[in-house]
Amino acid sequence: MHKQVLYSAMLLSLLSAISLAQADPNVSFGVTISSGTPPPPIRYEPVPPPRPAYIWLQGYWGWDGHAHVWIPGRWERERPGYVYAQPQWIEGPRGWEFRPGGWKGGPGGPGGQGHCPPGQRKKGNC
Repeated sequence: MHKQVLYSAMLLSLLSAISLAQADPNVSFGVTISSGTPPPPIRYEPVPPPRPAYIWLQGYWGWDGHAHVWIPGRWERERPGYVYAQPQWIEGPRGWEFRPGGWKGGPGGPGGQGHCPPGQRKKGNC
């Protein structure tokens, strides 16, 4: 009797481990960042000369949990069929809310129903 319970428990543990190993590793959570103070004015950054197959992402004010911090602009490889939405701060009912931006669309065109990178549909980026 005790061996049967032990073997059942081991089998249940093994099956649980297998199902967890197959779980979606791209699960994501949406977070709204709110601040009572508006972000400082956008810093002027000279846009560097164009690079083939890359787009320039303008710098923006982020939030480190205590204060606004400047995130400098950077080059990022183009994604055919996608459009990049710049991060932005919106004044809402709970103060200033940060919208992280990101890539929108897919091979079906901007906002299309084509491929969506893993975890991005739940974030509202597709």
